[in-house]
Amino acid sequence: MKFTPLALPGVLEIGIEPETDARGFFARLFDSETFAAQGLPTHFVQHSLSHNERAGTLRGLHYQAGRLEAKLVRCIAGRAFDVIVDLRRSLPTYGQWCSVELAADRHNAVFVPAGCAHGFQTIVDGTALMYFIDVPYDAQGAAGIRWDDPSLAIAWPLANPILSARDRALPYLS
Repeated sequence: MKFTPLALPGVLEIGIEPETDARGFFARLFDSETFAAQGLPTHFVQHSLSHNERAGTLRGLHYQAGRLEAKLVRCIAGRAFDVIVDLRRSLPTYGQWCSVELAADRHNAVFVPAGCAHGFQTIVDGTALMYFIDVPYDAQGAAGIRWDDPSLAIAWPLANPILSARDRALPYLS
């Protein structure tokens, strides 16, 4: 596996190192010893799937307010513009964001550290993302930030996103 730091502390793009032959390839997507060596969680208590029918679907920006969660997000079908917003007030990167394109044909993933908000916009129809989360879901702590918060000025790739009523009503960061 290849670990590439992104612009925010602790945010990593994780790529594969395939072993190929005439049949195709084999690659590790997760290895507890390798993750531990990178300082990442090795135990994920929740595995979730987000299937999205249409390009332009935007989910986020979500986080857990009480019990902070770290997550590993992998695109298993299609392509998505994935965004991480730093909400860790102790860091100078508070309120900053970074992005990575997750694509099934690239077989990449992103690690989102605890204390960050996460969201994505699908770039093609039929995009699916798989989440591996290190703590149990806490419905009382579910929180979020508006996708179009002017203080963040996120450059989403597609105009007129498809949003849930909940995401449309999220507050601004300030």
